[in-house]
Amino acid sequence: MKFVDEAKIKINAGAGGNGCLSFRREKYIPFGGPDGGDGGDGGDIYLVADDQVNTLIDFRYTRNFKAERGGNGRGKLCSGARGEDLTIRVPPGTEAWDNETDELMGDLAKHGDKIMVAKGGWHGLGNTRYKSSINRSPRKTTDGTPGEARTLRLEMKLLADIGLLGLPNAGKSTFISQVSAAQPKVADYPFTTLYPNLGVVTMKDVRSFVIADVPGLVEGAADGAGLGIQFLRHLTRTRLLLHMVDMAPADAKQDPVESVETINRELENYSEALGSQDQWLVLNKMDLVPEDIREELCQDVLDRLNWQGKVFRVSGQSGEGCDDLCAQIMDYLDEMKAAEKQNEATE
Repeated sequence: MKFVDEAKIKINAGAGGNGCLSFRREKYIPFGGPDGGDGGDGGDIYLVADDQVNTLIDFRYTRNFKAERGGNGRGKLCSGARGEDLTIRVPPGTEAWDNETDELMGDLAKHGDKIMVAKGGWHGLGNTRYKSSINRSPRKTTDGTPGEARTLRLEMKLLADIGLLGLPNAGKSTFISQVSAAQPKVADYPFTTLYPNLGVVTMKDVRSFVIADVPGLVEGAADGAGLGIQFLRHLTRTRLLLHMVDMAPADAKQDPVESVETINRELENYSEALGSQDQWLVLNKMDLVPEDIREELCQDVLDRLNWQGKVFRVSGQSGEGCDDLCAQIMDYLDEMKAAEKQNEATE
């Protein structure tokens, strides 16, 4: 199934039902007075996060959504039925934006989150509402008001603990297939990954975390080069970024240091928060680097980057160093979650 992470839909809440103009007419009661009932309110429209929905692909085929209109009022003081609400299911991690005003309507981060995105119209009033001591036979009614209508832009952000960064062919897909059951496309040409992939890494003690592999970035991605930065939104929810670096590039002119600096520039151009997010450096494809120059090559890269964070040397192909990296990621995530719980308890 093709991955779809953005969609636009038109929604229209139900209009309110009209009020009724009616008078009571029964045998022996010639002047029964007004008995027109009110209309019913129009149905509202809600978005709800459902973990049975994985992508926004359904909205490519169904783009228009309309809630039920409220029923009209009737005689004998009968009010119209309220219009039925419409609930639209979306994947967890979806943000809803008003396409006209660019206002964030809500963030459905987890299963069960629910927000109202369009309010139904107000019911019209029947002529009974207008009777008084000086107007005993009112002929005035009001119509129901229209429901809210807007165009929504839905943006899905994958819910992952770890995000993989790197140039095309840095070995991200090979790595995620090595440490999880995910089977992304792997090939020896750039832009093999066209859509984000998720993998669940399960440790021997049954603890687990989710890792996201997004298409590789190139210089100028912020301006639309390559696949652009349309998938970087999926990294904004992650707790940690793994920056994969190809230590044995097919093009000998490709400098690993320049690769890291290029990606980090694109991150900062996209979002200051994403550019400052925790990041570990993962020197990949070490099995292709001759053993006698490995240490010298790695140290040269770290010195020129002036890298102060954590560094790992792995091979996504052979699995070298992957178990240790995953174990340290798991410990890091456990520490973060414990700190978050402690902060919540003290607030």
